[in-house]
Amino acid sequence: MDNLELLPEPDDPRMMTAVDRDAPGYPGEAYGLSDEEAKQLRWPAAPLKEILWPWGAVTFAFGAVFMLLIWPHIDAYLSPVLPETEWAYESTGIRELQDSGLDGSGVHVCMVDTGIDIEHPDFANLSLVGFRDFYDNQHENIRDVGDDWHGTMMAGLLVADGKFRGAAPGVDLSIALALGPSGTTGQESFVAQAVRWCRITQEADIISLSLGSDPGSGMAVQSETAQAVQEALDSGIFVVAAAGNRDSGENISDVSVPANIEGVIAVGTMTRSAGTWSQSATGSIVDPYTQENRTYPNQKPEVIAPGVLLLSTSGSTIEPPYSYSTGTSDSTVLVTGALALILQLYGDELRGEDGQIGPDEMDLVKRTLASSCDKSLIEGAPHDKKGGYGSLDAVQWAADIAFELNVD
Repeated sequence: MDNLELLPEPDDPRMMTAVDRDAPGYPGEAYGLSDEEAKQLRWPAAPLKEILWPWGAVTFAFGAVFMLLIWPHIDAYLSPVLPETEWAYESTGIRELQDSGLDGSGVHVCMVDTGIDIEHPDFANLSLVGFRDFYDNQHENIRDVGDDWHGTMMAGLLVADGKFRGAAPGVDLSIALALGPSGTTGQESFVAQAVRWCRITQEADIISLSLGSDPGSGMAVQSETAQAVQEALDSGIFVVAAAGNRDSGENISDVSVPANIEGVIAVGTMTRSAGTWSQSATGSIVDPYTQENRTYPNQKPEVIAPGVLLLSTSGSTIEPPYSYSTGTSDSTVLVTGALALILQLYGDELRGEDGQIGPDEMDLVKRTLASSCDKSLIEGAPHDKKGGYGSLDAVQWAADIAFELNVD
């Protein structure tokens, strides 16, 4: 920094730009001064070096660690005064379907995550019909092992009925604890086992997977998890999975596994300001399982839904027991909830005379999802590699299914 000077920006002198000391800089008229007076505004950057290094860097490091340690407690106290998230349920049409009397009753959802804190007051009326611990084999100890209560937060977005109301609080819920404290799998096989438990033992209608792995690592293409998910789809179980969160520097060409499987509903994230969340995963044109181009209605992701700063249930031991969460995990649960409301309404018609949901019915649900999406976020395009077929519109989705089934 010895050869640099700090140059004030004319539009906002509080903003300083580092330039070579021999650079001419802005003329005086840009500041409303003479050229000589403008030069006096510049000051050497070298003194900053003593401030920033080493003690500035050390102070920043200690401060960052301190904030990470106390954030869950700060977050808990800030939650009551931060913006509410009712917009997420209203903008997707979920509240409108609930106002017509729907709550997901009679529909069985199986969530694979870090578990659930069953002591949370908003779960007092929860119908928990199954719990299985694939991480630690403590099947009688219903709990959430997540460091940030990820499973409890996802469950709250679906079934909370207290401080706020989840998307489908009346569903029968099964919880498979298959992710470790950090929210990732200790072994990839845990998730596969959990998905098979949801299918075989729990006979779920929907499996909700707020999880995923980058293609080519962990739960890779043709992995045990992908096979288990395909088995669930072949059995007529709807699978809704997170498209994945991506940092700007990551060079990943597709949504996460198992969201990248054709029959799965892959969910991306939108913001409250009606934009696609910048870190929501981008889908590939090519299906990695067939090496052929993906086609309607199975292009990835299929839909985006609210998922930025959503208030939900967290550990019952903190006060208040609520936290904010952001990501495609949250968006996934809203789509799961919307589908549960629709299955409560039209599940019997979808199953038909044979009482089964087969490939045709699965395709119908995905086609109507694609046709019902709000296209405004993707500027009317047929499909967007980040925004999918558009944002979730649960009311229109239900209407399109009714039209396809020819029911009132």
